[in-house]
Amino acid sequence: MITLLSPFPAALVKSQGLRTVVVADLHIGWEVALSKEGIHVPSQTPKLLKKLLDVVSKYKADRLLVLGDVKHTVATAKTPEWRDVPEFFTALGRMVNEILLVRGNHDGNIEPLLPKNVKTLPSTGVVIDDVGFFHGHRWPSPILLGCRTLAMGHVHPIVAFRDPAGFRVTRQVWVKADCDGGLLSKVLQRKYSAKGKKEQNNTAYIDLESVAKSSKLLVVPSFNDFLGGRPLNERKDGFGSGGVAGPVLRSEAIDLKNAETYLLDGTYLGTLEQLRALG
Repeated sequence: MITLLSPFPAALVKSQGLRTVVVADLHIGWEVALSKEGIHVPSQTPKLLKKLLDVVSKYKADRLLVLGDVKHTVATAKTPEWRDVPEFFTALGRMVNEILLVRGNHDGNIEPLLPKNVKTLPSTGVVIDDVGFFHGHRWPSPILLGCRTLAMGHVHPIVAFRDPAGFRVTRQVWVKADCDGGLLSKVLQRKYSAKGKKEQNNTAYIDLESVAKSSKLLVVPSFNDFLGGRPLNERKDGFGSGGVAGPVLRSEAIDLKNAETYLLDGTYLGTLEQLRALG
């Protein structure tokens, strides 16, 4: 089972005697993008590292799983990332025995920046216990559909609130949605077949359709709370606009309309449909 670690944007999975802390979307080096716009912000990486060290220490983690987007630049790496990313993971490596990274869309050419203690995994995901973890910008591996719960990052989910005077605030949220595993397996089978996968792999997908049991999808908030995110309850950017990030969330297999939302402290806010009136 996966446990949310309130009030942190992190989760814990216990499996085979191992305690795995799960986070998503670090975006180390995001300050560089702001500097190009004339906004100069001191590096926030030390604060990000301290918060993550606090989490792995408090919950006695044996392993850390990052669901993609370690760095902020997409295809390359800027000078601050060459310094901050290795130092970040070297410090974490002193606290946990193993670090796993599911590649995100911002992790192009990430390997030269990573210490040897970090193992990179494909963006299509990994299975831990009965949870299938993936980043979210691409379709997950069909193998993940054998898990009851799927978990992804990529979206940076937030909800927006407006008062009668028009003042707007946003808050990070966890999103829990129902998933039709059978329908999702059919979609994946068509997608992978269309890409010309080998016949033996297509057969595996067909066999998986009959055993697919995924029923829940968890959208993990960004661990870097300086980033902001996508207000899922607003018509312009939210689930009703067709602009929701990631192919899985855009598929008909995920019931976003009735998805439950929770603040980082565990407060239940209601469904996304109910929150649209407040966006």
